[in-house]
Amino acid sequence: MNRTRFQEIAENYSRLRLAVIGDYCLDRYLEIDPSRKETSIETGLPVHNVTRVRSQPGAAGTVLNNLVALGVGKIHPVGFCGEDGEGYELRRSLSSLPGICLDHFLSTPDRRTFTYCKPLVMKHGASPIELNRLDSKNWSPTPKSVIDNMVAASKSLAGKVDAVIVMDQVDSAETGVVTRAVVDALAEFPVTIPVVADSRRGLVGYPPVIFKMNLAELAVVVDADELRSDQQIKLAASELARKNGRAVIITLAERGLIGATSDGTVVHVPTLPVRGEIDVVGAGDCVLANITVALASRATLAESLQIAASASSIVIHQLGTTGTASVPQIAEAFP
Repeated sequence: MNRTRFQEIAENYSRLRLAVIGDYCLDRYLEIDPSRKETSIETGLPVHNVTRVRSQPGAAGTVLNNLVALGVGKIHPVGFCGEDGEGYELRRSLSSLPGICLDHFLSTPDRRTFTYCKPLVMKHGASPIELNRLDSKNWSPTPKSVIDNMVAASKSLAGKVDAVIVMDQVDSAETGVVTRAVVDALAEFPVTIPVVADSRRGLVGYPPVIFKMNLAELAVVVDADELRSDQQIKLAASELARKNGRAVIITLAERGLIGATSDGTVVHVPTLPVRGEIDVVGAGDCVLANITVALASRATLAESLQIAASASSIVIHQLGTTGTASVPQIAEAFP
């Protein structure tokens, strides 16, 4: 694919309407100045002095950030946050972004706001060093009233959007947004609308939508003991795509991306060369966003994978943050 073809595809982005159903969290970065280190008089322990705090939407919010960076016209987040300080901060961050409609984003006293707190040691002239992350999560089942709200919101957007992204980020089933009831509701979206699903617990039991997964998750879905060679992976992806009647996308880290169309045709797109230090956090979310937007703009699966590979190469070279890639940045990757 050349730059002219990419720009033809990207011209459609501003006209798109997308729903992002999933677990939104607050990414909070604590920037620590090591030159201001102290020792606590009371405990004798080292003190980390935070000189800057910055926040942005994370998890499904990272996918959303990538959609915003691509200039998508209207984005409908479907999710929830708590009625707490982190929830206030998350809503404020979401509302400040262009094209965001928060009509289906619930604030509830029955959930706490999912938060990733990331302490970073900021040394002048050096890359940030991330210390142990501090997470705040929900470990109890999502209340029925919240689930009903998420199901109703999802169903209300069927036929009103050009594509749907599903992002299940929680560790324990039924504790987040993408519960069994929400997964079942995905089947109500028209087959003409790309619905692309990604879950850190795997996609077993999902209806036949477009599956985006890593190699380990593919092995679970197809019940394979091991998938090592590219040929084994391509065959498994092809058979799954034929079975579901929907495309399958496999992320392989440094080995690139493999995709299979509903007729079983397979394409393999390699990664771009690494230029110095990298941080892979958020690369998968960037791939998810770019593939969905490209497919919604009538790009082929092969073209969508090429765009996603170029975008993720930009993101992994952004250190100390969960980055995004814009249309002008991605265009530079194509001749």
